[in-house]
Amino acid sequence: MNPQEIKEFLKSIKYTDIEEMEYHNGNQSLYFKKSEVETVAVPIASIKKIAVEVKKVEERGSIVLIKSTMVGTFVNGFIRDGDNIVVDQKIGQIEAMKIIKDIKSKVNGKIVKVFVSNGQAIEYGQKLFLVDTVSK
Repeated sequence: MNPQEIKEFLKSIKYTDIEEMEYHNGNQSLYFKKSEVETVAVPIASIKKIAVEVKKVEERGSIVLIKSTMVGTFVNGFIRDGDNIVVDQKIGQIEAMKIIKDIKSKVNGKIVKVFVSNGQAIEYGQKLFLVDTVSK
C-alpha cells in the first residue's frame, strides 16, 4: 500500500466499529489499531439541560465529552458523578458478543456527568461521560 492508499483506508474505517486490522501483501505488512476512547471537546452551546454544577463548569471551557467507540452493553462499577479520574484509569467497560473492552480515560479531571447506567445498551458515538479537565 502506498501512503495515499493508507490515508484512504484510514478514512474509510474511521466511523466503523473495526478496532484492529492487520494487512499482509508479500513482504509488506501493516497493523492498525484505533484508540479505546474517543474524546471530543464539546462546544458550550451544545451542552443543555445538565445539572447546575455542569453549567458552572461550562463557563471555564474545560469540558470534555467521552463517547462510545463501539456498540454493546455498558458496564460501570467504577465511576460516579463527582469522581476524580486520571489518564489511563479504567472508567467503564463495553461488552459485545462476550468480549469485554475497557474504557480508559484520556484526560485528568472530575466526572461531571455519567450519561449511561450499568447494563444499558449503547450505540457507537453515544455520550458516556462528561469530564471537567480543570477540576481535580
